[in-house]
Amino acid sequence: MESEAVTTPFGRRPMSLALLLKQRRGEAIAAGTTRNKWKLFRSVCEARAGLSVTDRALTVLDALLSFYPEDELSSEKGLVVFPSNTQLSLRARGMAAATLRRHLAVLVEAGLISRKDSPNGKRYVRRDRAGGIDEAYGFSLAPLLARASEIEAMAARLAADRQMLRAMKERLTICRRDIAKLLAAAVEEAVPGEWERISSLFHALLQRIPKAATLDNLPPILEKLETIRLNIINTLESHEKVQMASTNESRFERHIQNSNPESLSESEPGLETGQEARPDDQPSAELKNNGQGRREDGGQGLQAVPRTHAGRLKSFPLGKVLQACPDIIDYGSGGAIGSWRDLMAAAVTVRAMLRVSPPAYEEACSVMGPENAATVMACILQRGGCINSAGGYLRDLTRRAGRGEFALGPMLMALLRAKDTPIGMAS
Repeated sequence: MESEAVTTPFGRRPMSLALLLKQRRGEAIAAGTTRNKWKLFRSVCEARAGLSVTDRALTVLDALLSFYPEDELSSEKGLVVFPSNTQLSLRARGMAAATLRRHLAVLVEAGLISRKDSPNGKRYVRRDRAGGIDEAYGFSLAPLLARASEIEAMAARLAADRQMLRAMKERLTICRRDIAKLLAAAVEEAVPGEWERISSLFHALLQRIPKAATLDNLPPILEKLETIRLNIINTLESHEKVQMASTNESRFERHIQNSNPESLSESEPGLETGQEARPDDQPSAELKNNGQGRREDGGQGLQAVPRTHAGRLKSFPLGKVLQACPDIIDYGSGGAIGSWRDLMAAAVTVRAMLRVSPPAYEEACSVMGPENAATVMACILQRGGCINSAGGYLRDLTRRAGRGEFALGPMLMALLRAKDTPIGMAS
């Protein structure tokens, strides 16, 4: 549909190049283009923010569409409606004439309708002898049909953004609840930690949550809150492991009576490639035979204690981890790492720096254990120049660890060899 005529405004309304351009764009409709007018109107409502129209202007557009006799807007048919001001006001919920004119101007400015003024400024139709429309003057819906694809795409994008923002707000609410209850539990159980500082940081972040949340201002705050939650969880889990280790040691002292304390293997774990129990697991009760071939327990033997966490990766001494991955020391508190807790805290900082998502790191901690997950993050940092996506690499290692196909030994050994450092890990 292409017209050579230019419709200039009636009365005192001036003509402009922008108005001419909007008229031409409204007339450039591809042949065969059709849309259900009410579905298209719904898309306009969903894309209202992007089209810069008000809800009152949409009420007027709704009224104009009701004067179009067909449900399908078609480029093959006339798209001009010509209601009188009285009828248009009634269908616009009794809107006053001055308000009606103002919102009609908004629709024209937004490029959703165009005016087709008659010589005297009135809206009417001239019919031919067969009763068909020969010429109509009023408001053309052609711009609305011409921009149908653009409006539908804009509506879909804005709907997706709203859904993403809603999901992000839900995550924020859950994260706030988790942090508040975990802090209360830590204080109640008297777990060692800098809970006052963490609580102050938490409340400071809550004060920064904007009233009008958007996809631009909400993600940074959410990421910091998730980091705080992960740090609290790691601290609580580390405390629980220390408690369990103390319980296990006291249990062994009660049940294992050995006259030769050096007969038990006390050596540090070596760089082995298979899946083993971690060093803090319960060791099996293995006794050496004496030189005469009899056991020192009088031949009765000891009942072996079954291992726990058999599916976890084997851990290595903190000193060897730092020897293989010295770069992570710079991210420790005060530029030093003196314990596994310091390493796990530094790993959380490195995770955020390498853009590894909190869910990916939490899954790694669940599958490998917090200490081993921190060790893997230290290795990823050390090999940063060779890894394109740290998050994808960590997820792959987590899946392999879950299947029993990954061990820390070869990774640490490779880093030690790359540094030409002697490997003296005891087996």
